[in-house]
Amino acid sequence: MLTTKQWLLWYDVSSDYLARRGEFREAHLQLARQATAQGILKAGGALTEPAADSPCAAALYFQTDNRADIEAFVAADPYVQHGLVTQYRILRWSTVAGCVAEQQL
Repeated sequence: MLTTKQWLLWYDVSSDYLARRGEFREAHLQLARQATAQGILKAGGALTEPAADSPCAAALYFQTDNRADIEAFVAADPYVQHGLVTQYRILRWSTVAGCVAEQQL
């Protein structure tokens, strides 16, 4: 059982996300690498509707007791700074099943 809080960072992305992300992708990935090295970012990636050919959102899974860690990630993310992310939410995730569950069923 984990004792560290779990979070999902949800990004809604712009309709021209794929066309624009190339310029900012390496800086975004470097930020993700840093958060991974710090031990707070566990997974992340784009989400695509089955019938679509471009991402509509992204989700990043964090483990940290400090919400400010995620807020700092968002503030530093070039995808946010340059409008590729149109809206974001930081959601507390109370897991009950799987290998990362806070509480087992």
